[in-house]
Amino acid sequence: MSLNSIKKPTLLLVDDDSIIADSLEYMLKEEYQIERASDRLSSFEVLHKMEDSPVLALVDLGLPPDTHRPDEGLAVIRKISQLHPTTRVLVLSGQDNKTHVFRAKEDGAVDFIAKPCDIAEIKVRLKKQIKVAGGNDTEEQDIEGIIGSSEVIELLRMQIRQLADSPYPVLIEGESGSGKEVTARSLHRCSARHQQAFLSLNCAAFNGELLESQLFGHAKGAFTGATETKKGFFEEAAGGTLLLDEVADLPLDLQAKLLRVLEDGEYYRLGETRSRYATARVLAATNKDIYAEIGKGFFREDLYHRLSVLTVRVPSLNERGEDKLELLDYFKQQVSEQVVTFRFDDEATELWCNYDFPGNVRELRNIIIRLSAKYPGQTIKLGILKQEMSGLQKPAGDNSREAWLTQAMNDTHFELDKMLKLVEKEAIELAMQVHNGNVSKAAEMLGVNRTTLYGRMDRSGE
Repeated sequence: MSLNSIKKPTLLLVDDDSIIADSLEYMLKEEYQIERASDRLSSFEVLHKMEDSPVLALVDLGLPPDTHRPDEGLAVIRKISQLHPTTRVLVLSGQDNKTHVFRAKEDGAVDFIAKPCDIAEIKVRLKKQIKVAGGNDTEEQDIEGIIGSSEVIELLRMQIRQLADSPYPVLIEGESGSGKEVTARSLHRCSARHQQAFLSLNCAAFNGELLESQLFGHAKGAFTGATETKKGFFEEAAGGTLLLDEVADLPLDLQAKLLRVLEDGEYYRLGETRSRYATARVLAATNKDIYAEIGKGFFREDLYHRLSVLTVRVPSLNERGEDKLELLDYFKQQVSEQVVTFRFDDEATELWCNYDFPGNVRELRNIIIRLSAKYPGQTIKLGILKQEMSGLQKPAGDNSREAWLTQAMNDTHFELDKMLKLVEKEAIELAMQVHNGNVSKAAEMLGVNRTTLYGRMDRSGE
């Protein structure tokens, strides 16, 4: 079969600038069957005449009659999504502010290329979408869940690919809610162990004896309540991957036992004297400064050096720029399987881009879920979005707090004990919201131990 007889993928090119369109057609015609249109109406005519869906579409936002606004181009994107949902739409436009990027992706575009752009980059971006359309983007599937195009996220993806098949432990550092477990799962999926088990154990969720049982297993009668023999996570993980989440909260006596496992693979079930050997690869995650924990005597330095042979840092959401918009689109698509999702107006979009998200990706996802549940199919304005974010907004300053307290004290029904209980209740609610219901993390945030927090929650009716 000759090269000329191989059917080329169809590319619909919509641009009113004839010089740009002629140049693109000249540079791309060897690889693609080009169909052209110069405005919304002509693009609709081309689409209706096509027997098969175009594989790709490259659309300018600024089309006649008003080339200074994105409305015409967005209408073309929506029409392509309606008539040809399998077509991968890329935007090539000089109207590249955050709002226009977001609106284009919300209407169905999968990529946004800002003008002017080198033809080599355009070709790379088109080929990537060809792979996705053909179901061959296995690399992206392996790193599913790591959403975004920022430099720090691209670096994280590169590190995941480089370290996936290393036999050594990896220490994953990052703020709460930033995606440490997602990163660990991607390391597993990209590795030769991907068909084996992936298990995750939160080291902050159990007390010492129970945590040791979770890690290493126990024999029947090893402790009160051990009514049967049970395998531990190391045994259940077998040749797969074991993530030790919140590893900085591991008690010192268990740190010594974990160090032995990492050095020679040996461990014992609780209540047994027969040694067993672990084959699982160990990943560890923490949002704490382990060096500070070592200085306080809470963490073994030798264990830290053994765990951190390889280290990955997951960036906070505030470092990731326009990833906030990509994550918005990603989680909205997930939620849309259950409810008709919402849209932002321009002011709400600007707030979304500028908000610092102290709870990182977890907070972002939870806001999207709340908005979708409360405002299905509606346009979210600035006031509504501010209200949903208000629980985690930073206070306006000491003066506003002083004014609020002064006003409260001037109330004839003011009682200090009631005020303190109210503040305590709201602080607990906020800490539990920030940490997605994790009592150990909420207690750390509040500066109390878990037992104290449980008691205060019980008193406040939480």
